[in-house]
Amino acid sequence: MEYARGIFDKLPKRNVVTWTALMTGYVQNSQPELAIQVFQELLESGTYPTNYTLGAILNACSSLFSIELGKQIHGYIIKYQIESDTSMGNALCSLYSKCGSFEFAVKAFRRIPEKNVISWTTVLSACGDNGQAETGLRFFAEMLSEDAKPNEFTLTSVLSLCCIIHALGFGEQVHSFSIKLGFESNLSIRNSIMYLYLRSGRVDEARRLFDAMETITLVTWNAMIAGYSQMVGCAKDDLIAHHSGIEALNIFLKLKRSSMKPDLFTFSSILTVCSGLVALDQGEQIHAQTIKSGFLSDVVVGSALVNMYNKCGSIEKATKAFVEMPTRTLISWTSMITGYAQHGRSLQALQLFEDMRLAGVRPNKITFVGVLSACSHAGMVDEALSYFEMMKKKYKIKPVMDHFACLIDMFVRLGKLQEAFDFVKKMDFEPNECIWSILIAGCRSHGNMELAFYAAERLLELKPKDGETYALLLSMYLSAGKWKDVSNVRKLMRDDRLGKLRDWSSVSIKNKVYSFKPDDKSHSQSADMYKLLEDLVEKAQSLGYVSQKSLEMTDEEDKGETFSSTVHHSEKLGVAFGLLNMCRGASIRVIKSISMCRDCHSLIKYISLLTGREIIIRDSKRLHQFNDGHCTCGDFGSLL
Repeated sequence: MEYARGIFDKLPKRNVVTWTALMTGYVQNSQPELAIQVFQELLESGTYPTNYTLGAILNACSSLFSIELGKQIHGYIIKYQIESDTSMGNALCSLYSKCGSFEFAVKAFRRIPEKNVISWTTVLSACGDNGQAETGLRFFAEMLSEDAKPNEFTLTSVLSLCCIIHALGFGEQVHSFSIKLGFESNLSIRNSIMYLYLRSGRVDEARRLFDAMETITLVTWNAMIAGYSQMVGCAKDDLIAHHSGIEALNIFLKLKRSSMKPDLFTFSSILTVCSGLVALDQGEQIHAQTIKSGFLSDVVVGSALVNMYNKCGSIEKATKAFVEMPTRTLISWTSMITGYAQHGRSLQALQLFEDMRLAGVRPNKITFVGVLSACSHAGMVDEALSYFEMMKKKYKIKPVMDHFACLIDMFVRLGKLQEAFDFVKKMDFEPNECIWSILIAGCRSHGNMELAFYAAERLLELKPKDGETYALLLSMYLSAGKWKDVSNVRKLMRDDRLGKLRDWSSVSIKNKVYSFKPDDKSHSQSADMYKLLEDLVEKAQSLGYVSQKSLEMTDEEDKGETFSSTVHHSEKLGVAFGLLNMCRGASIRVIKSISMCRDCHSLIKYISLLTGREIIIRDSKRLHQFNDGHCTCGDFGSLL
């Protein structure tokens, strides 16, 4: 651009074509401010811009998200009566969309007298960018009714809209339509269809498309890994989520063996998968690869790395990764604050929050969830209430349910049950399942069963859909012999088709994941695992451990009950397997599909003390980090 400007300045005579060429060059080379400066020079020289010139300057406004300047250019376009030009309408629609003014974008589109395929594609993209996916699908239907023929960009935009709202049926029709139009082999469309199937849980169809591709670009690899990564976070079934994570890692390994190299999108997606699987070994290997490839300096990859170490229970490595980030975003700060809170390092979380404010980064509502959670873990009532007021008054953030949940959790941990219930009454909205579950767990923990049953009644009124919630209520009513309530809960479970809780755990060792069910005897080392657990229980009992039996409901009759041994719950088998197969001193990391029971939590504290191991278990509710007989959760939670 320096050479282009030099030649331009030496021209003895300039016309509108040369002015427009220079402006377009600045826009294409990410220098929109200079494009606008050249446009001002053009006007001052007395030269009249053409529609191409105005299109270039609207693109510059879009790059700068400058809606005010864009409106001035729009006024200029109206003044010289060229608003009816299709390219002008397309550029205006794009400008207003990128500036977040969706209503104006649609108005600009409607005012185009002769819409072409670019016009339709632009308005479809505007719908996607502004969270109006359903409106976008209606526009596509309107486009077809006007016999406008879509191109590959139109179809990828529509498929993207289908992904946003999981409109699988509509997407399948678009898939068929794309084949009819001859786009069957188009890579962008195949990628979009594949990603839609993944997001909709149709893994087999997506994998068939992927395996059938003759040419696989990095975009395709990334779409497949990102799709599986999304499933880890949103799958309804924990086993499906677990399987999706393993498949994502396998695809990443295949990518590594191919001639292509991962980019920042690959690394951020696969680090998210490692977070979901608590796969620290794989995460560390990927960390090394990001350093080698030079992507570690990217803020997206750096944030994913911090999050991965936090989720895997390695707070020291998370801290190191955070400190080494050359640039930090609000997401990075919030992730680290939340990580400190989850690991019981409340003072460090609050200090980092103050550092963040000093750095001029404005916290959002999620940041304050981390801050209030840190106060809750440490029982810092005055500080929590102070931050709560700061959030409302200084930062004008309206409290949401998660903020109240943190404060109620804090009161409950301290045994201030009445204060917790009083706080519930102050809320502007009705408490949800999470709030009542916290209150029930707290009341049970502190022996106030009257309040626990009151909270349980309120929870049942909400008809929760979570199987674990019902299991908690069943356990409470069974232990109190409240058979009428037991019968009621069982009926609700049958009505909602909630079966028995699926308890399973997994351990990752040397790039391989091992899974366990309760009383699992399918592994070749089962005998050794059971023997080790028996020895550990015996030693723990000598230190004061008292084994607890869990009450379970029989399926045949509502008043039936059985006592089941908790010695062989899945996480205990996972810990035993880790002790047998991991080198001395290595941390053991286990994922569990449901909440830990009280007995497992108690025994694993003793195991960490007896073996000198750090044991990290991430269950469905929280992360438990056991060291020297202590857990970071403070021995509190909705333990079944």
